[in-house]
Amino acid sequence: MRRKNLGRVTLAALPFLIALLVDLILFAVLADRLPDRLASHFDAAGDADGHVGRTWYVLGIVLVLGTLGVLWSWTVARGTFHGPSHRRIIAGGYSLAAFFGYVLAAVLFVNLDTTEGGPDGGFPLWQLAAALGAGVLGGGLGLLLARLVPAPEDSRTGPGRLPGERIALADGEIAGWARSTGSWWLPLSTLALLVAAVALLFTVGWLAAVPLLLPGLVLLTFSRPSVTVDRRGLTVAGVLPWPRVRVPLERIESADSREVNALAEYGGWGYRIRPGRSGVIIRSGEAIVARLVGGRDFAVTVDDSATGAALLNTLADRQRAGR
Repeated sequence: MRRKNLGRVTLAALPFLIALLVDLILFAVLADRLPDRLASHFDAAGDADGHVGRTWYVLGIVLVLGTLGVLWSWTVARGTFHGPSHRRIIAGGYSLAAFFGYVLAAVLFVNLDTTEGGPDGGFPLWQLAAALGAGVLGGGLGLLLARLVPAPEDSRTGPGRLPGERIALADGEIAGWARSTGSWWLPLSTLALLVAAVALLFTVGWLAAVPLLLPGLVLLTFSRPSVTVDRRGLTVAGVLPWPRVRVPLERIESADSREVNALAEYGGWGYRIRPGRSGVIIRSGEAIVARLVGGRDFAVTVDDSATGAALLNTLADRQRAGR
């Protein structure tokens, strides 16, 4: 089992390592034709508006590809992906590595034989289209290579769904339940993602930084949410007043407490949307899982989930009874 997991982690880390080596080799080969300060930041029109020294650009390459590679490999190592999700997580890593590896290499080429003022033609926007194409090709290669390492068996046993228990309340009695939840590593991982985005912002430009910046901000917002069950339904609020997620009682058919696997069931952490389910997933472990009208599930990982789910069932019953 350990050998299979090592194979999956190696396969996940490989594209980032290859992209890093290719970019570093390109820099070494082209060094004699590069200026002392490279044009590394470009505006929306592709014109250079920021420069960085050679050493800092090399450090930027290592930081971006190294950070992404470590995070992606760690995700695969800690996760339990089954069937298509195994192939998708591997393909996603190859796609990211190909995209960022191409962009960082393209910056070197547009700086060839230029002065410190920057390339005359700037950064051609077709290079971004080419980078997206490289990402698509990389993802396709990842899908093929994922077949070389068997996906783990779906061994999720857990205690299963608990029956839809209730908390006895007298007529007119008002009750509420609230907990905060979080994990120590999620803010650190979010910080690493934001650091990589900032590095891209100052070395390549905002067009390359946005794909990392937006997910990082969403993860940061829900890094330590509070969960509330009351007459308004199930509410999950992040560290900021907005955004927040509220599921009203009239949308809830039933609620259960059960163990969830963040990676295998939801593909990661933060606010997640998957076929047939969504939720705020901060870690693997016990969660309130509400079955919604229409058949979808909404989950939030939180301690003492059995109490929250039981109260949610009681309040939903009241809502349906019109009391």
